[in-house]
Amino acid sequence: MRKLKSCGLAWLIAASAGGAVCADAADSAVVKPLMQKPLPEFPGKEVLVLTVEYPPGSVDPVHRHNAHGFIYVLEGSIVMQVRGGKEVTLTPGQTFYEGPDDVHTVGRNASATKPARFLVFFLKNQGAEVLVPAK
Repeated sequence: MRKLKSCGLAWLIAASAGGAVCADAADSAVVKPLMQKPLPEFPGKEVLVLTVEYPPGSVDPVHRHNAHGFIYVLEGSIVMQVRGGKEVTLTPGQTFYEGPDDVHTVGRNASATKPARFLVFFLKNQGAEVLVPAK
């Protein structure tokens, strides 16, 4: 699969569809889809696995996922928060969870000088948009 660069909220939508590459931006996340697989034992469900690299200073817009999202930090440090939850700073080996109804209010690289990289495992309904803009 090929690398997809972020352009606002489109980064994860494009990644889930294996779609077109967005315009390049220096502070945009780089998303690399690794696997998308239906789960025959659970009709209508699928798994989407990808890596995300946050360049120094990268920040996600507020959004939510039509999925259960499991994040595992590979390198660097990231800051995550869902609405109503506590802001947490995660380092390699640490995890974070977002449910399908959670609004992801904070997602950013904790460093202004070093990149961060993490693995994301989504469990979702087949064909459902994995990323939805939120306020």
